[in-house]
Amino acid sequence: MARIVILGAGIGGVPMAYEMQEMVGKEHDVISISDSPTFHFVPSNPWVPPKWRKPEDLKIELAPIMKKKGIEFIQKAATKVDPENNQIEMADGTTVAYDFLVIATGPRLAFDEVPGLGPEGYTSSVCHVDHAELASKDWDEFMKNPGPIVVGAVQGASCFGPAYEYLMILETELRKRKIRDKVPMTFVTSEPYIGHLGLGGVGDTKGMLESALRDKTINWVTNAKVDKIEDGMMYVTEVDENSEEKQKHEIPFKHSMMLPAFTGIDAVRNTGVEGLTNPRGFVLVDKYQRNPTFNNIYSVGVCIALAPVEKTPVPVGTPKTGYMIESMVTATAHNIKDQLAGKEPSDVPSLSALCLADLGDTGVAFLAVPQIPPRNTTWSNHGRWVHIAKIGFEKYFMRKVRKGISEPFYERMLLKIMGVVRLK
Repeated sequence: MARIVILGAGIGGVPMAYEMQEMVGKEHDVISISDSPTFHFVPSNPWVPPKWRKPEDLKIELAPIMKKKGIEFIQKAATKVDPENNQIEMADGTTVAYDFLVIATGPRLAFDEVPGLGPEGYTSSVCHVDHAELASKDWDEFMKNPGPIVVGAVQGASCFGPAYEYLMILETELRKRKIRDKVPMTFVTSEPYIGHLGLGGVGDTKGMLESALRDKTINWVTNAKVDKIEDGMMYVTEVDENSEEKQKHEIPFKHSMMLPAFTGIDAVRNTGVEGLTNPRGFVLVDKYQRNPTFNNIYSVGVCIALAPVEKTPVPVGTPKTGYMIESMVTATAHNIKDQLAGKEPSDVPSLSALCLADLGDTGVAFLAVPQIPPRNTTWSNHGRWVHIAKIGFEKYFMRKVRKGISEPFYERMLLKIMGVVRLK
């Protein structure tokens, strides 16, 4: 009987545990490790600061569900992955042994790479539900004395959708309160153009998102490197296409949310073992999601190493979106099952992107098959229906986690909502 350990219990880790258990049944042990007792639905975090959601709306207690599914749940923090001894060292001094390990931890948020960035500095974050709750308090203070807002993503960031969402959700909230005229808004991003999204754009995301910002009289700075952030002031260097300094900006703010760059978590990036991660601490994987050095280690989600789509004047990473992660999970479950049967892995994830970006009272949707160009299918659209579909997506995913549903659902549910021809 093999021990299959999934490290992490988020958007990738929970479905991974469910699918793996469904795949192997009682023949093997499936263990889920998380430093949190709850699952957090990260895509809805931008709704928390303006009180469109409460933090508790986005949390689900995992232990009872895992127990019902026959999955052992260990609620402890990991301090080090030890691939040479097939074990994980925990914060309380214990170790967890494994025959197969799936690293699904999500990222470390590298706020430390920009002075003044993050909840311990002068900007808010929606990368974690606890950060979103802090941002909600900052928003309450902001509403007492409104002023300029700056939202965006710093150099090295690989997740841009939540920045656009947060910007437009706040803009919608300000219009509802009839104080939009008191609040200048600026979008600051490392992207080479609006709507790049770390993907080189998808369909007409450039045109649609630029139009949305113009329509709402929101200024923007692209090719932006954030030098430092002080209380109420952001210092930004805008560069040209050759990465040469073009203009310095000093942008005042009363409220700001800037997405950071990511690295691998400390327990993975600080192993001291060659071949597990790249220099940023992201797990190296082959086309089967398996680490090339340690063939009993797989990885799914934001924590995997993925090369940038293209060279840009300011570094941007490639996002790992939900549909992409779902395909990684399914492939990994099949490949571990194959290895348990003495076969070589053969399942390759599709790595496609299907995203719904809520823009307050409207939204932008895009489909990229595969996510990284060149693509077989590229499609984008916008309208109020995307806002409604995003709400439905949240309800569906939360139900999936609560009920312990293991089946993949992106293609079946979201493509049906969007009226797009079903992928083969």
